[in-house]
Amino acid sequence: MADWSVALHDRIHDIPAKEWAQCAGPDNPFVSHDFLSALEDSGSTGRTSGWIPRHVSLHSPDGQLAAVCPAYLKGHSWGEYVFDQGWARAFEAAGGRYYPKLQIAVPFTPAPGPRLLCHPNAPPETAAVMADALRQICADTGLSSVHVTFCTEAESAVLQQQGWLPRLGLQYHWHNRGYATFDDFLSTLSARKRKSIKRERRDANAAGLTFETLQGPT
Repeated sequence: MADWSVALHDRIHDIPAKEWAQCAGPDNPFVSHDFLSALEDSGSTGRTSGWIPRHVSLHSPDGQLAAVCPAYLKGHSWGEYVFDQGWARAFEAAGGRYYPKLQIAVPFTPAPGPRLLCHPNAPPETAAVMADALRQICADTGLSSVHVTFCTEAESAVLQQQGWLPRLGLQYHWHNRGYATFDDFLSTLSARKRKSIKRERRDANAAGLTFETLQGPT
């Protein structure tokens, strides 16, 4: 990391929204400055919830912002959808201290997406430098570990190349295979599954629920 500089930020607002957006890009709303700042401004993240912002910025040797990460200091494992409490109990039973830890993640959102947010004009080694910087932050601040959860496959590959341990999980994702209507989707299922889904929808409709869709400015 010679000549690279890394900094921790207690608030997402400490990083200008335009600069964050240049690194995050427009494709994933969960890593946008707007979404993360809404979590902080509403109190959803912070000391009360145990998601304490420690966002990371990385500047390249020429002084330009090369990458950012949504990062949080955690004293528990709630809201991560990873369930590493077993690891925490085992580590503490062996005499270690698992918490606090550094979590590179989107709070309460188990949706895969980018986590090492590199500027499109950043040097090609930026993601690897960020991986090393996160590990150094962990060592310098006395944290037990740093975790990057629900990242992209490309980011996972970079982290493993830098010596990080992979953790594998399983998710089920629904994809529209060209269905024009809900009945088109149901027609691909067995009769038992169709019947079960129709019963669940009937029960929901009978509960008298109403749904309102709100759309903000784009």
